[in-house]
Amino acid sequence: MNTSRKDQLGQIFRFALVGGVNTGTFFGIYLLLHPWMPYFAAYSLAFVLAMIGSFFMNTYFTYRTRPTWKKFFLFPLTNVTNYVIQSVGLYALVAWAGMDTRIAPLVAAVVAIPFTFLISRRILVPGAARTTESEPAGAGRSRV
Repeated sequence: MNTSRKDQLGQIFRFALVGGVNTGTFFGIYLLLHPWMPYFAAYSLAFVLAMIGSFFMNTYFTYRTRPTWKKFFLFPLTNVTNYVIQSVGLYALVAWAGMDTRIAPLVAAVVAIPFTFLISRRILVPGAARTTESEPAGAGRSRV
């Protein structure tokens, strides 16, 4: 296994760990807000607050890169797909499947995880998109 594969596997592992912490943070905030506002408003506010925490955890821990204002302002783009998938899933689970509004956000969140990893890596890791797209499968190129 070459170094770049090891780095990528490490990123995936750290991303999953950060995702677990972030999901717990999101869910805790959601449950605190849920009694005080409509479920979708509580969901949206908890999502934004957890996203800010996710930015810092992913820059420092997952991708081991330096946070910048540019990355901070681009990072919400990583969550647009996540937010849309989760929102549609949340609505469908509550309105059509009759799922409890306290549980439905967790179920909807699981579906969005792979999309968030790929998009966040593209934004937070300089050159990640070029390296992944241009490197042939199994190539053992060293990183500069």
